[in-house]
Amino acid sequence: MPVVVVAWVLLILLGWSLVYWPHLPSGFVFGSGLDSSARASWTDAVYLSAVTLATLGFGDIVPADGWLRIAVPVEALLGFPLITAAVSWVLQVYPALTRRRALAVRLSLLRRVDTVGLVAGQRSVLAASVLENLAMSMAQLRGDLTQFSETYNVRDADQNLSLPAMLGVATELTEAARRSAVPDVRHAGELVEAAVGDYLDVVDKQFLRVGGSAQKIAAAYADDYGQRIAPAVSGG
Repeated sequence: MPVVVVAWVLLILLGWSLVYWPHLPSGFVFGSGLDSSARASWTDAVYLSAVTLATLGFGDIVPADGWLRIAVPVEALLGFPLITAAVSWVLQVYPALTRRRALAVRLSLLRRVDTVGLVAGQRSVLAASVLENLAMSMAQLRGDLTQFSETYNVRDADQNLSLPAMLGVATELTEAARRSAVPDVRHAGELVEAAVGDYLDVVDKQFLRVGGSAQKIAAAYADDYGQRIAPAVSGG
């Protein structure tokens, strides 16, 4: 998305500057303090195009010819949706990053309190609920990564905030759920396993391209972020 927006901005900015350039300075009225005879360069045309595209409206260079008085507002109308798209992208990307970090922190907390033991035990309601919430969060992150692939390039040095480092916790929870005698827990574990697998599949297809098992992709994912997969039970 940012690459597309930047490309469109550059194309429009430079394209319209070439439209304005042949008509500088005769086709425009210049504000006081500006020497119109010295305002005929391509850089002046780029400046005019940039100010118009950004809808700043300084008023130091104003179109005088009739068709230019129509052309300049047209460029401004093109610039407004581009600015809106850029701002919207930023406002959508940061919540996606926040959700990824929040899940990493949640997995870190589950690791600290030895949730593997809970899942392997007989408290089916609580264990199944924990696993189902993890599956829902992983499914949401898969959608975030598909829609905002740029978030992959944002890396967190803190292990507790790094999802690649904490995915091992989810994997070991699914293994514990598989050994559970409670059907609800086993089912919830299968949901987590499927959600993690789908997420890693997106990571591999879009970025890593290592292929193989989910464990292999998870290891490559952590390595790409400069992390090591944390064990399910904290040593601290």
